[in-house]
Amino acid sequence: MSAPMERVITYVDGFNLYFGLQEKGWRRYLWLNIQELARNLLKPGQQLACTKYFTSRVSGPPAKQVRQSIFIDALETLDDFAIFYGRYQSDPYTCRSCQVTIRVPHEKMTDVNIAVEMMSDAFQDKFDTALLLSADADLVGPIKAIRRLFPAKRVVVAFPPKRYSDDLAQVANSSFVVGRRPIRDSRFPPSVTNRRGVALQCPVEWTEAYIQSLKMRQP
Repeated sequence: MSAPMERVITYVDGFNLYFGLQEKGWRRYLWLNIQELARNLLKPGQQLACTKYFTSRVSGPPAKQVRQSIFIDALETLDDFAIFYGRYQSDPYTCRSCQVTIRVPHEKMTDVNIAVEMMSDAFQDKFDTALLLSADADLVGPIKAIRRLFPAKRVVVAFPPKRYSDDLAQVANSSFVVGRRPIRDSRFPPSVTNRRGVALQCPVEWTEAYIQSLKMRQP
């Protein structure tokens, strides 16, 4: 009789992943099927129970808001996939040299939302392994708590490109940096049809970045 498959829930810090891809120069991969990425990170003997994606609606330029809305609409077509929203809050920032004060937006609640979901799922025995895609050291606490309260469960940290935390690596059962191949192999097709039958096109800027990357690889 074969051993039961190991249940995995993936928790994705959306902005940590987004900015990691940007800093790595992988803008061409922003049209990313997060569920497929989670599957591509599994090991033999594991099965994906669901993926939980944590983000906030951006308050920046209209073009950025449109791109994010299209991307989130595409994510909402996925099965066994849930989106959890934080919020943006504008905090005052005063320049030390000129003393001018401006308001700078900061994302709030993502780390809290992730912690709540990980702890809740652990208590309800919904996973054998929690796969955390983030490098936010604020998540050290819930990881330590899960390992203390549920020693049979594992927490694995997958660091986004250009992101790393020694603190997370030390408290997790294991950790690794997500490489290019699973990300490359997880792009949405150029057009995704939502449940209302509307075709969602990859934002032009991301398509252009992808096409340019293909041209650069040509001899």
